[in-house]
Amino acid sequence: MHIPDGYVDLPIAAAFAVVAGVALAIAARRGGDRLEGSQAPLVGVTAAGIFAAQMLNWPLPIPGGTSAHFVGGAFAGIVLGPHLGVLAMSAVVVVQALLFGDGGLTVLGANLFNMAVVEVYVGYAIFRVGRRWNDVGAAFVAGWVAATAGAIGVAVQLGASAAFNYELLTVLAIMGGGHAVLGLIEGAITAVVYRAVVRSRPDVLPSATREVAA
Repeated sequence: MHIPDGYVDLPIAAAFAVVAGVALAIAARRGGDRLEGSQAPLVGVTAAGIFAAQMLNWPLPIPGGTSAHFVGGAFAGIVLGPHLGVLAMSAVVVVQALLFGDGGLTVLGANLFNMAVVEVYVGYAIFRVGRRWNDVGAAFVAGWVAATAGAIGVAVQLGASAAFNYELLTVLAIMGGGHAVLGLIEGAITAVVYRAVVRSRPDVLPSATREVAA
């Protein structure tokens, strides 16, 4: 899902860099106090686990195109809360781009928007609504829909760019459809890991989530 350099027009990349920057500033302002306190180790462990899981990629059938992989945005939002989840995912995306070349630097803002902003907030919102009926099921749906939503963001950015050789509807069909299927895997992983956390360390979850898990 990481977009390489040269696939997105610079004006589009710049616009998403601004949007992502604003979202990160809001997340830092609202979650900064928790990051400086007892939650810091959990943020680091969560980010490291997601970083490792994201290294596994599956190619999608776009010639010279993109790939799918576990993202973890919904899981980060569920375990850390939405704002710390955004900050943790941002750290993962930035480190991957700077140290491993996974995702371009000119499109860093676009990648942050898709994986650290859209996936975390969408996943957390779905989990928050669904957890009152079944928290594990809500975690599954959150992971599934968040992965698909992030892929749709990628598809819009690619399809709207003259630098990319395929039309918007084509990219939307492949990215959206492909991740709607692969998102089932993300949803399953999110639900399984969430359930394991609830059983072993429910104390690390945000207070509202602990109440439901109990």
